[in-house]
This record gives sequence, C-alpha cells and structure tokens, in this order.
Amino acid sequence: MSLTDPRMLGGALAVFASAFFFYFSTVVIRWSQSEASIDPAYFVFARFLLGFFVVCLLMAAGRSLPRPRRYHLLIGRAVTNCVAVYCFYNAVKYTSVAEANILNMTYPVFVALISWVVLRHQRDPVAAAMVAVAFAGIWLILAPETIAFKTANLWGLGSGVSASLAMIYLNVSRRYHDTNTVLFFMFGIGSAIMFLGFHDRFFLPDATEIYYLLMCAAAGIAGQFLLTLGFRYVTAVEGSIISSTRILLAALLGPFLAGEPFLGAAGWVGAVLLFCANVLLSLRRVQPEQGR
Repeated sequence: MSLTDPRMLGGALAVFASAFFFYFSTVVIRWSQSEASIDPAYFVFARFLLGFFVVCLLMAAGRSLPRPRRYHLLIGRAVTNCVAVYCFYNAVKYTSVAEANILNMTYPVFVALISWVVLRHQRDPVAAAMVAVAFAGIWLILAPETIAFKTANLWGLGSGVSASLAMIYLNVSRRYHDTNTVLFFMFGIGSAIMFLGFHDRFFLPDATEIYYLLMCAAAGIAGQFLLTLGFRYVTAVEGSIISSTRILLAALLGPFLAGEPFLGAAGWVGAVLLFCANVLLSLRRVQPEQGR
C-alpha cells in the first residue's frame, strides 16, 4: 500500500476508523451499566434494526433492490454474524471491554484453523505455527495471573469462532452479491432472529436507554460501513492487518474510555502475540495468489 495514493490512504483510515467504532460500541455498553439495565440482546437488536433501515434508505436513494443469487450464503452470513455480535456483547457484559475486543479479534486465527482442517491443499506449516503462537497469546489474556480459566471468557472466544465462520461466508458470498444485498440480508435476518429469540428482554426504553441503544447501534453501523468502504481501496491483507489494531486499541484505551484497570504484563504480552499472529496470518494468505 502506498500512502501517497489518496484513495489507498483514505481506505486505510476508513478501516482504522471502523476498528475504533467497533471498539467504541462496546464502550457505550459499559457506560450504560451505571445508568440503565439493558440486556446485550437488546443492543444487538437495536444495531441490526437501525442498520436495516439505513440500508433500505440507501437502496431507495440509489433506486436499487437486493439481488440475491445464493440464499444459503446470505443466510449463513446473517446467522453466524448474529451469533458473533451476540456473544461479543455478552463478553463485554461479563468480562471487560478489553478482553471482549481482543478475543473477538481471534477470528483470523480460527479462519486459519478451519482452513487447515477443511482445505488440505492449503495447509501451511508456518500458518500452523502462527496459530500456536496466537493460542499462547489467548491463554495469557484468559488467565494472566493464575492458571485458572474464566468461563465468562467463553463469550469472547465464541464471538471469535462465530465471526470466523461469518467471514468465510462473507468471502464466498462476495463472489455473487453486492455489498447492499449482503448487508440487507445480514441486518434483516439478524433483526428477526433477535426479536424472535429474545423479545421477552425488550421493553419500552426511556430517554436514557434510547440514548445508549442508539449510540451503540450507530457506532456499530458506522464501523460496518467504514469497513466496507475501506476494503474498496485497500487489499484484503492490508485491511486485515489494519483491522487487527483493535487488539492494541482495546488494550491501550480500556482504562481511559471504559474505566477499567490497565492490562497486566501477561495480558499485554498475549495481546501483542495475538496481533503479530494475525498480521503474519494475513501476509501468508496472500502468498498463494502471488504464485499464480
């Protein structure tokens, strides 16, 4: 990537901004806990419903309609993304903003792991070593002081695993569908799933609760659209590396924005190991394409 190219620089900044907005949406959840009692499912529903309306408005403005061609890919992307966001927001509730974001960013590791199991012709010993390094980092984040596993962190790991499946579906779905079609089904199906599964946790919010629901939803949607925009001007490898900076943002900004304790030495080592593993895994993914 050449930073002298305004489009590439703008794309890189958009991807970095998306990482911050995804992080900020979880900070809002933490802020809300001192003034309101909002279930994570309600935050997920608000994010998907508002996103659905935004996509509909954009498609109406462009006088376009969804153009589905492979329904199983669109549904798979929507369901796995819904599970990922639900687990992610529960991780914020039960652990910390830093741990939730760092563990959510394990999805490149699980993509590599799934590829190793499913795609035998793409097995790469170096990638396997990076996965091992990443899991060492994950363990340092999960159990930084004692060799004791906190079961609440399973929410964060669950978000990483389901996000990896969502990314695999997205990568395949992009071959057949435009961005608005993917987002239309993702937000629409996600809203329906959350309403049908968790409507008993929804209520008529007051002004304070509306404020937090909308701010969290707006930050998440901004992150989604900035990520989509940024990937138009940077390569998948560059975008993956820049997105992984959310690991470092979460570790660094937690005490200042979320009012959480500073990450300990072991936690920092784990975060850096995971970030480096994500970067190297991203670089390894481009090598087969270069050899064609």
